[in-house]
Amino acid sequence: MITKIRNYANLVKFEHTIFALPFALIGFTLAITQTTSVFRWEELIAVLLCMVFARNTAMGFNRYLDREIDAENPRTAKREIPAGIVRPRNAAVFVTINAILFIATTWFINQLVFFLSPIALIVVMGYSYMKRVTPLCHFVLSAGLALAPIGAYLAVTGKFALVPILFSFIVFFWVSGFDIIYASQDVVFDREKGLNSVPVLLGVKKALRFSAFIHVLAAIMVVWAGIDLHANWLYWTGAAIFVGLLTYQQSIVKHDDLSKVGLAFGTTNGVASVIFAVFVITSLYI
Repeated sequence: MITKIRNYANLVKFEHTIFALPFALIGFTLAITQTTSVFRWEELIAVLLCMVFARNTAMGFNRYLDREIDAENPRTAKREIPAGIVRPRNAAVFVTINAILFIATTWFINQLVFFLSPIALIVVMGYSYMKRVTPLCHFVLSAGLALAPIGAYLAVTGKFALVPILFSFIVFFWVSGFDIIYASQDVVFDREKGLNSVPVLLGVKKALRFSAFIHVLAAIMVVWAGIDLHANWLYWTGAAIFVGLLTYQQSIVKHDDLSKVGLAFGTTNGVASVIFAVFVITSLYI
């Protein structure tokens, strides 16, 4: 049983939940500290479960849909489905169960979140198809993760507001920027298979420049959110670290040397997300 759990956790790269989850906690905290809403453990647990179920659905579906492509790509051939560790049928069942659990969980939150839940699933699952259609696929992926802060805020308040939307835009630009970096690894393979990405469209060198520009937009959103919040020094300290780490990941990946993509994509972004969330959440309570 433990081995099966580990296999499915590896299938969906469960550790990458660390990218969007801290921003969901920011959205949840904004709802508690910036409105008359009160903290409820059941709401927090529901938000966390929604994050897990939605991401499991999205990643599981991506792995299921891309199983034949992954089998042909040397970089991805050892993933769980092409390697035979998880059967395609079982992966499809896993996706279905998580999608049902996601919608069911939203039912216990509020009507707005429940009615929006199918749309959220369409967005987070849409990325898997988009790279077959458009080089803008990175922005579909980032749109899915960007639902985290505004979704958590809606779970508590049942209404939209500017600040959590700004945090969603931070996620949107941040994720699309680093996904372009990540996609640079597969530019040769993707061209051969007719798959789309910004690196395929522009070439790796120009794609990395475009990624840097998008991360500048993420930094602008960070500043905008801080100004709108009348943020204190803790927020701005976290903001400086977050933007600094974005700058760092841009500096270590070169068009003629992609050996540090793993460090930029996984480690740097995970650290950036957690540190930023800790400083932002703390600042909201002081």
